[in-house]
Amino acid sequence: MENPQVLLVEDTESLAEIYKEYLREEPIQLLHTSTGAEAKELIQTHSPLLIILDLKLPDMDGQEILQWIQHQQLPTEVVVITAHSSVDIAVDVMRDGAIDFLQKPFDGSRFRTTVRNALEQSQLKHWVDELQNTFDRHHYHGFIGGSLPMQAVYRIIDAAAPSSATIFITGESGTGKEVCAEAIHKQGPRAKQPFIPLNCGAIPKDLMESEIFGQIKGAFTGALTERKGAATLADGGTLFLDEIGEMDLDLQTKLLRFVQAGTFQKVGSSKVETVDVRFICATNRNPLDEVAAGRFREDLFYRLHVVPLHLPPLHDRGDDILQIASHFLGCYAEEENKSFRSFSPEVEVILRSYSWPGNVRQLQNVIRNIMVLHNGDTVTISHLPPPLDTSLSEQELTRMIPVTAPSADQASPQAVAVQPLAVVEREAIEQAIALCNDNIPKAAALLEVSPSTIYRKKQAWESH
Repeated sequence: MENPQVLLVEDTESLAEIYKEYLREEPIQLLHTSTGAEAKELIQTHSPLLIILDLKLPDMDGQEILQWIQHQQLPTEVVVITAHSSVDIAVDVMRDGAIDFLQKPFDGSRFRTTVRNALEQSQLKHWVDELQNTFDRHHYHGFIGGSLPMQAVYRIIDAAAPSSATIFITGESGTGKEVCAEAIHKQGPRAKQPFIPLNCGAIPKDLMESEIFGQIKGAFTGALTERKGAATLADGGTLFLDEIGEMDLDLQTKLLRFVQAGTFQKVGSSKVETVDVRFICATNRNPLDEVAAGRFREDLFYRLHVVPLHLPPLHDRGDDILQIASHFLGCYAEEENKSFRSFSPEVEVILRSYSWPGNVRQLQNVIRNIMVLHNGDTVTISHLPPPLDTSLSEQELTRMIPVTAPSADQASPQAVAVQPLAVVEREAIEQAIALCNDNIPKAAALLEVSPSTIYRKKQAWESH
């Protein structure tokens, strides 16, 4: 962080000038105030990374400010300075959130070292928070889910969205390719411009060129008026070509020229038009197989395949399945005026273990089916439509439903060897995950930690 702001709260003017001189060569923006009231105001308006706080101020005790910072959970660090020190005071201020304590008088070298260390610690916390926000997102634009495969998708979108590079999305039908394209558009600099989706597989081939480039009046039988195409409508924004593998080879040639030069001609017109469009395309097929089979132009593929992005199938997304199902349950229960609020343990097992060949779209339809046809507070097996209602046998369900761990007074005491804390921690986490049938949020609840903590630790173990 370049030139972070530091707030000095010191009421003795001569000491304040000395401290300013100590820090004159430091790469910081130093603010100064002599009262507690003004200090609070500056903290709220400037959000300094570090506060150097004298405990004896004319209008209030510095410890009041320290407690106020902690109560407000403000993202700043505090170093306390005072001439009236004792062990009790030092313990109190550290308990109230100060990261260091300096007793007056102190020399410039000690002061600078303390400030540098505090700034490094504060910056490290900011970076850790940013990384945690990046790696622990359970909602991202239209996406729901925080599984590791989806975190990778979110990071690619973060990196690619600001550029104008073409993105080629692949994934099975129902994985959310249009949601992904919209997320890229919204995350990028064209977010306020048009996002125009065009499904190449849903439009008749003889009308596809007109849909993309537009037409003039009389261009063909039935062209009664001039019409703008998706290319014109997307000018300044994003053109999303879904199921691009369905496009006719002759039209692929025209699309290649459009992608290369940004120019096109409406059907029936000789006038060349120019637009500024960001291209995103998608297919549920393997594009290289389509190229090898001669159904997709190789030169167009390499022109479009700049940033590949693969969406994982739903069955590879672990606990995302229940999170997405719960989201749909809440939405459709409200829409249909039903009282459903949760899933039974048996249904949770079935939802997580089912292969979901139709991915998120199929899961959405299943929940909608339940809402329309049934009533109740909890979704049970009897509410599930085929084939989910018979996808697991009773014996498999019994084996897979999480069991409650035995209490400490029920377990027989055994002499065990002392193990390193890291080993004990890993065993405890893995045992909890196993007891909860790989349901990490449930395991986290049992362990009384955040699910993100478990995800990070699992990722660290798997990388070694």
